[in-house]
Amino acid sequence: MTFKDLQKAVQSNGQITSSDLIAKLQNKPFWIFDKEQHRLEDIRTKGQCCYWHVIKPPTKDGHDMPVLPYQKILYDALQEYRHLFIKKPRGLGVTTFLLRYIAWSCLSNRIGLNSRVCIVTGPRLALAEDLIARFKALFTNENIVNDRTQSTVAFLAGVKVEAFPSHHVDTMRGLDNVKAIYCDEADMFPSFQQREARAVMEGYIGKPNSDPYIWLVSTPKAPGGLMQQIELEENSLYHMLFFPYQYGLQGPYPIYSEEQIATARLSPEFGREFELQYLGLVGNVFSQSSIESCQKIEYNPGNINRNAKKTIAIDPGFGSSNFAICATQYVDGKIQVIEASEYQRPNFTDMIEKIWQLKQRYGYVSNIYVDAANPEVWQALKREFGENYNDQWISDQIAECRKYNLHVEDRMFIVPVPFSVEGAKMLQHAKWLMEEKDDDGSSLIAIHPSFDKLLTSLRTAVANEYRLDKTETSFNDVLDSFRLSLIFYKRSKE
Repeated sequence: MTFKDLQKAVQSNGQITSSDLIAKLQNKPFWIFDKEQHRLEDIRTKGQCCYWHVIKPPTKDGHDMPVLPYQKILYDALQEYRHLFIKKPRGLGVTTFLLRYIAWSCLSNRIGLNSRVCIVTGPRLALAEDLIARFKALFTNENIVNDRTQSTVAFLAGVKVEAFPSHHVDTMRGLDNVKAIYCDEADMFPSFQQREARAVMEGYIGKPNSDPYIWLVSTPKAPGGLMQQIELEENSLYHMLFFPYQYGLQGPYPIYSEEQIATARLSPEFGREFELQYLGLVGNVFSQSSIESCQKIEYNPGNINRNAKKTIAIDPGFGSSNFAICATQYVDGKIQVIEASEYQRPNFTDMIEKIWQLKQRYGYVSNIYVDAANPEVWQALKREFGENYNDQWISDQIAECRKYNLHVEDRMFIVPVPFSVEGAKMLQHAKWLMEEKDDDGSSLIAIHPSFDKLLTSLRTAVANEYRLDKTETSFNDVLDSFRLSLIFYKRSKE
């Protein structure tokens, strides 16, 4: 059977029905990994040696691509494990490979008659349509972008292959005979869609007539997302594969060139896109140069100057958000970050005790700032430090200071700050301090590289008119505590 014969197998309704095609490919290995055996079979069958060659190999720069070394690793894992976690760099070709593998699985009876394969894509219908179009294009000559017949569905050898956008993944519930689920670029989904996609996919495990293979694939995005959560789980149900960019430099026709990698290294996205780091997308608030400049100032965050001015800032959280603490000290004309931590689901009493201990350790502290939306925290702290915690008195002090442009820090030690009123101003002030330079051209703020969560939050901060988008900003709680801690450091005109 020639490739032209395969093209005729696709009907206008999206079904691939040629019995000759099915019979021809059912007996074909995916790829013959023994080179000499492959060469002899290629001669004997006149190019019809394996599934990879019958449906025509993918091409790159005019070359027919073989199965690459990393794809051999992936193929072996697909054969051995039911649930795979695959973290990969951008453009490695994993999606292309898996679409071919799914088609081979349909034709080789690895996925049985009258079964389903579900593909979960990002939250746009066009993504689901494009993946199914690429799947159909394995057997047609049509332009994959314009192929919209049965736009999210294809049929092959009695198997229904259907793609579901992540924002409609709930429609994937309750299906029968689901034998394989492929989730593409899962870390790029919005967080609530990540949770729902995982719940729906893993809900089929052990289900009668289903119990599917699950292939979870993505380039990493932000810390704390689906991929990192699974990667950190003990006794994970997934077998994990990691393919950094070096795998794309292997084989007779590598995916990347050394020159391309050298150019890609110039991008701040390189660590995330090619080295499998959870860094998040670059935000639009703080410049990358200012973040790098803050790390160039050498200091020891454990070296506390007890007489220096200091601030402690708290963004309390006890449920879905984290409890974040940031502390700074003013030494040698620099604002040094000496604490930047997040605590998940902490005990209330433990956190109050933690702040008391920091105060005792630091010596002189100018002020402690707290998100005003958590009165139970700042009232408890005021009681702990012997300060007036009457709501009306505090409201009157804040209103008077605002009216006469006075500093409320001069009237109270524990300062409640309403983010609803001051949030945008605080973010703008933090940006100004980050971008401003000293007379010698160095940053006004020093952030030790060990405070990786704070640095990631600065790097990924996204805002609209200085309103922080917390769905896009990684570790947004520690960023909130950071901008609270900087309130004390006023511009001269303030």
